[in-house]
Amino acid sequence: MSLKDQFEAAVADSKNLPERPDNMTLLKIYALYKQGSAGDVDGKRPGFTDMVGRAKWDAWNELKGTSTDEAQQQYVDLIESLK
Repeated sequence: MSLKDQFEAAVADSKNLPERPDNMTLLKIYALYKQGSAGDVDGKRPGFTDMVGRAKWDAWNELKGTSTDEAQQQYVDLIESLK
């Protein structure tokens, strides 16, 4: 199974986890997904009134420079550890 197939399977699995992960884990899942599917963050950081958007942007920005393959592998590993 290719990494892309594993990544897509993990995305599907992420919607059916046995329990909801804590917020920090959810941010990591989000950031790895975005890095693995879209690459480095672009656009401006949301303003201080958008706390959720800002947290998501910051989490994604921390992965800047991580290759798509590496982010996808980390995503797959994280989802597997949560199942």
